[in-house]
Amino acid sequence: MEVIFGVIFHFIGGFASGSFYIPYKKVKGWAWESFWIVGGLFSWLIVPPIAAWLTVPNFVEIIKATNGGILGLTYFFGLLWGIGGLTYGLGVRYLGVSLGSTIILGLCSVFGALVPAVYYEFSPKDGKDSIGMLALSHWGQIVLIGIAVCVLGIIICGRAGTLKERDLNKSGAAVNENKDYKFGLGITVAIISGVLSACFAFGIDAGADMANAANAAWREANHITDNANFLYKNNVTYIVILWGGLTTNFIWCMILNARNKTFGNYTDGKTPLLKNYIFSALAGTTWFLQFFFYGMGESKLGNGASSWILHMAFIIPVANMWG
Repeated sequence: MEVIFGVIFHFIGGFASGSFYIPYKKVKGWAWESFWIVGGLFSWLIVPPIAAWLTVPNFVEIIKATNGGILGLTYFFGLLWGIGGLTYGLGVRYLGVSLGSTIILGLCSVFGALVPAVYYEFSPKDGKDSIGMLALSHWGQIVLIGIAVCVLGIIICGRAGTLKERDLNKSGAAVNENKDYKFGLGITVAIISGVLSACFAFGIDAGADMANAANAAWREANHITDNANFLYKNNVTYIVILWGGLTTNFIWCMILNARNKTFGNYTDGKTPLLKNYIFSALAGTTWFLQFFFYGMGESKLGNGASSWILHMAFIIPVANMWG
């Protein structure tokens, strides 16, 4: 039953992630950097502490009591992930929702699952699965087979992208309808995004002490004696990771605003300002919900590699459906 609930939570999180970009399509008259950072303020600054306040008692004290080195490393992975998240938006812009999301998330799932496992092979830690454990256990072998299938899917999607570009080049009308489509640039951005987006998984591992503190406090307060885990324990870790993501995205979007002279978007009365802010906020909030439910799913499954791959596996078909 725990596994079933874990899968359901990951599906809800995957649906939120695969759907978050859709409200941005309703934003009119704003440059990409303007609606991206407005949505990002909700994703990375406003909604996460609200979620933590609603679910994790004394989350501020947990952060304050955490070792500075752990906070710094968690924030650093957030910075790297922020670059991945930033280039995700560009990848979807240049490749489209379906192709861009599939390639980026496929790479993200592979690196997010394997890199921590390789790290823990050389630096063992209780409760963490190494690549050796994956290779020698039945469940681990199934995970590795899933990763291999994912890599095959990335190759097939890349081939689909080259065929799409060839078809677009044959039709001037098609090109005009897909002005942002640039396969060469898009695939480069997608690879960077896929690799660096996996740093969110590393950030969760780096900040595990905060999640463990929240879990221990919950178990003590509720007199838990079995192996049950606190559903919302990761919500406190997300705050620090997302500070890093906000830093990267905010700096880059401000640079683009200055370069493209688009600061006026935020107050431009010629655009539907209220609707633009609402849809951007909706996109940002929907984005955060993916990790809200991811944390719930991981607490039920109790395995980072399986959770990460399952989360990404749900995002890909949802994004393709919208695409």
